[in-house]
Amino acid sequence: MEIFHLRYFVAVAENLSFSRAARQLHMATSPLSQRIRDLERELDQRLFDRDSHHVALTRAGTALLPVAKDVLGRFDDIPWQLRRALGPERRAAYVGVVPALHPQLRGRLGQLEARCAEEFDVKRWPGNSGNLLSAVQRGDLAMALVHLPVHAEGIEVLELLHEPLGALLPAAAFDGQSSVSLSELTEYTYVTSAPGTLPTYFDQLKVRLKAAGIHKEINLNIGDYASVREIVANGSVFGITLLSAGEREEEGQAASVVLPFRDFSPALATGLVWRRDRAEPDGDLHGLVREAGAVFSAPSDPR
Repeated sequence: MEIFHLRYFVAVAENLSFSRAARQLHMATSPLSQRIRDLERELDQRLFDRDSHHVALTRAGTALLPVAKDVLGRFDDIPWQLRRALGPERRAAYVGVVPALHPQLRGRLGQLEARCAEEFDVKRWPGNSGNLLSAVQRGDLAMALVHLPVHAEGIEVLELLHEPLGALLPAAAFDGQSSVSLSELTEYTYVTSAPGTLPTYFDQLKVRLKAAGIHKEINLNIGDYASVREIVANGSVFGITLLSAGEREEEGQAASVVLPFRDFSPALATGLVWRRDRAEPDGDLHGLVREAGAVFSAPSDPR
């Protein structure tokens, strides 16, 4: 006796029709009848009273039906029971990461990876803020750490960090100064990396610079900070970068300096974004988003 014999028996018993059972099982009536006869022969019991117009369970068939259903139920539960015995299945969850992410946020991301390790295999995916946001909207990424502002339908934003920005200046002209004003830069050319590589906040900065009388601008076709720094080192141009970038200047690369502005206080905000529907209680990322909120919102260690 094979498991399919019990499936065929239950189908006929529930339909009380060989033709309806055959359609349900996607097979012909003749082989179905033959399999039922094989089962009756093996059990040495007649399971159905049948003629050309009528099918009914015999006493043996009535007794077998609950037993067969129980066996089939336990058989069909084998995959689920195995998954249950092995524990919850880990799912890959990709988190977008913008370039030059603050070390504090990188550390928090590492905490999230460890905290969710049993349920999620958290992986990092690099990109600029616009591309990462689009990937979150499409569902390709679970969430992303992006530069703000972000305005997108169905997207939740948790603001995490404000990093002060300063002026990247040629050291020959500004070395020894502790700060700089916009009025000192009206004769300089503002240089940026390639279009599309900067956060949208830098569009607001351009408006502020033009209002201060800074109208000359160069857009490089390269998207990295090192290229901007090399151009600035030549003199007559300046850039805007994180104030902390000045702390990372390596020995022998002091041809440029990073100074805070005296007359305005630009700051780059970074936030965590995710799709609102996926974080709902019945959403597939509810647990991950909950843990991410707890990890990234926790107070910083004063040490």
